[in-house]
Amino acid sequence: MDIEQIKKLRELTGVGITDANAALVETNGDFDKALAAMRKKGLTKADKRSEREARAGLIGSYVHDGRIGVLVEVNCETEFVAKTDEFKELVKDLCLHIAASEPENVKILLGQPFVKNPEITVGEYIKEHVAKLGENIIIRRFSRMALGEVN
Repeated sequence: MDIEQIKKLRELTGVGITDANAALVETNGDFDKALAAMRKKGLTKADKRSEREARAGLIGSYVHDGRIGVLVEVNCETEFVAKTDEFKELVKDLCLHIAASEPENVKILLGQPFVKNPEITVGEYIKEHVAKLGENIIIRRFSRMALGEVN
């Protein structure tokens, strides 16, 4: 198999090199099918992690043109993961999504198509990061304000 495909599959799903190669072999080199299979496998592992307590994390913020503001608390299990660029990027992406999509609560937020990739939900996007980072990740709460709106 093409080493670049293996590396790309590994980056996108968080699986090991052996698993990525095996998925490509099983799908006769069809990258999209291998990606779908590995995402499913990663999501299964993520589901198992969802019961672990997540009290570390970050509060992210985003202000758009001084008219829309978002605060979001995203928790993980350890400060080590909270300090990684991958986790910080996740929090930033969630802030941008909340600013753009106006979710009413965390449950509705998790079911929304992710603004950067509408083929997956926000919940699936988070589970991909759970698989990559190896820790439970949850959105604890968020607040979105828009200039002139009354709650």
